[in-house]
Amino acid sequence: MSTIASSPEGAQRRDWVEDPRARRAAYVATAALILYWLVGRRWGVPYGILVKGAVIGGLYSMIAVGIALVYRANRIINFAQGDLGGVPASLAVLLIAVSGWPYAGAIATGLVGGVVLGVVVEFVIIRRFAKAPRLVLTVATIGIAQLLTFLEIYMPQAFHATTPPQSFPSPFNWGFPLGGVRFQGNDVLAMIVVPVVLVAMAWFLNRTHIGVAIRACSESADRASLLGVPVKRVNLVVWAVASLLATVGILLRAGVVGLPIGSALGVSVLMRTLAAAVVGRMERMPTIVVASILLGVVEQAAVYHTGNTDMVDLTIFLVVLAALLLRRREFTSRIQEAATSTWAALREVRPVPPELSRLPEVVWARRALLVAGVALVLALPALMGEAKLDLATFLAAYLIVALSLLVLSGWAGQISLGQFAFVATGSSVGAWLTLHWHMDVLLVMVVAGCIGAVVAVAIGIPALRIRGLFLAAATLAFSFAANSYFLSGTHFSWIPSQFTTVPRLPVFGRISLDSANRFYYFSYAILLLCIFAVLGLRRSRIGRVLVATRENERGVQAYGVNVTRAKLVAFATSGFLAAVAGVLILYGQETLYPGGADPQSSIGAFVTVVIGGLGSMTGVFAGAIYLESLTWFRPEVPQALQNVMAQLGTGAGLILILMFLPGGVGSFIYQVRDRLLRRVADRRSIVVPSLVADVAVRNDAAADTVIEQADLSEAEEVQPAPELEPVS
Repeated sequence: MSTIASSPEGAQRRDWVEDPRARRAAYVATAALILYWLVGRRWGVPYGILVKGAVIGGLYSMIAVGIALVYRANRIINFAQGDLGGVPASLAVLLIAVSGWPYAGAIATGLVGGVVLGVVVEFVIIRRFAKAPRLVLTVATIGIAQLLTFLEIYMPQAFHATTPPQSFPSPFNWGFPLGGVRFQGNDVLAMIVVPVVLVAMAWFLNRTHIGVAIRACSESADRASLLGVPVKRVNLVVWAVASLLATVGILLRAGVVGLPIGSALGVSVLMRTLAAAVVGRMERMPTIVVASILLGVVEQAAVYHTGNTDMVDLTIFLVVLAALLLRRREFTSRIQEAATSTWAALREVRPVPPELSRLPEVVWARRALLVAGVALVLALPALMGEAKLDLATFLAAYLIVALSLLVLSGWAGQISLGQFAFVATGSSVGAWLTLHWHMDVLLVMVVAGCIGAVVAVAIGIPALRIRGLFLAAATLAFSFAANSYFLSGTHFSWIPSQFTTVPRLPVFGRISLDSANRFYYFSYAILLLCIFAVLGLRRSRIGRVLVATRENERGVQAYGVNVTRAKLVAFATSGFLAAVAGVLILYGQETLYPGGADPQSSIGAFVTVVIGGLGSMTGVFAGAIYLESLTWFRPEVPQALQNVMAQLGTGAGLILILMFLPGGVGSFIYQVRDRLLRRVADRRSIVVPSLVADVAVRNDAAADTVIEQADLSEAEEVQPAPELEPVS
């Protein structure tokens, strides 16, 4: 072996493997061969469809390049990238189709609006999160996307349009047929504009001073700032350029495939562009463009062959997973970990100090809160109607999902945007066991939970080498694949139909769950068991290892701790809890929920726990209750107030909460608790360093100031000492 490695042939082989250009060429050639075998040989797709897919893939590349550009500048995944172009593009379409503006004037207005929107978003929102953890800023982009979608929905009303226009006419009517497909003027315009914009983008990044500054800031913003680079101005330019790219892409896409106002760039299209950006490692623009074009070709070929995009979602999941695993060394370097320090602001909640924990008022306050919570849960069926009771029952299952995210994301530090895929797994397995084996409800939960744990561990094995926001991309892709393929009755016949009624069998064969009240109490009993299980896990050695790994994985490994086993336990526990919640949702609705693995639900669940605070159980519960309560009471208020309440839970409300409470709603609860404890300590004259250290520091500083002033005044009053006689 050593002889072969030391030979000239072995050295050339090793140099070829280590050459990044050779590796990229090999990857592209392999992808092209696989694509040719799949599309050309197996499916027999006409080349006109392939050209159409390449055009749409080129439009995807405009969004993907913008995602990569923002990532290089801020180390975040910008979920609002498409909607940054959706609002200006909708404005331009409305000006052409409704107001009758000339084509050139409306398009110019849309492009200028895209640049202005990017500048406003960066200056008003993004800049406020400059020192926040990257996780918080990433979730803030989800709020920005929701806010911009809200604007897109209400823009047609400003133009007095009852039916929002879906597209706009082409500036010229010339077209040509190719391979059985007729390419119109907007298709030709996209073929011309996309290459020109991409070439201009490459020139901008490589040949201009601001482009070089962007590249410098992407490596290290602090180092670039020390070298005199205006980081804030560069970041402003980045968001303006990213918004302009999105505007151009959405405008061209509106002419090719249409522009549904209100969802200009849905989560599915975002996943395609994000997959291309991940394949290009968020840095290599040519690779991102090629990956976008190939994904567009695969999508159009799959639609032509099967009539749906189910295989596309599965392909994207496999591509993202392979891209991340093949480049795992680049993603797990110390520089990347320092740049994407996602969990810097997560801290364990400070417990009640031992000096105060046994005081009568503290003990009785705890008991009173516990009794009040239990009394509220027990009294809810008598206080609300059947419809609201169903929502309260669903809340129990949603709180279990929040617990699963607390274990996986809050403690283990693994970002999961596919949690509802595990929930849907539990629902599907529970429905099959109930319909075919007539299994007891509790046994169904155990079996479904175990299967959910196995699936979560299977997804968690690649996560041992993938961390941070790239794991979020992988889990989001898995959510798409699960929703359209793995949990689809079209591809797997064992999954029951959504129209099949799933009965609630008696517990132990004796305790009936037919009434809404009984199932409500049963759901909260299961929630209580899950709470005790999670508390036990946190107090165990594995729980302490998970939290320590989240803060400093390399330091934990230096002590000889098996970090791999702890992470897999976190994935298994999270999958088990999510699957149990899925069984509860199944029995609550008595049928499979259509689209139970919807990626939007997974994103919403993660946003919920971030709003509440991922550092504690109280925080994740507070976030879930806060958002669900807005849903409960929204139908009972006037329409204008309903819109305000909708924004309090999403969009503007999410941004404001993250801006003023980076630790979530739970941090505000603990701030109030600490303030009350500080009053108790002052009243009893008990010195508690963990509570009154800030007060003590201020008092000590004031005392030092008084002493210094007294010393100065005494020094002024002291007369100079008499001169001593020289000693002979």
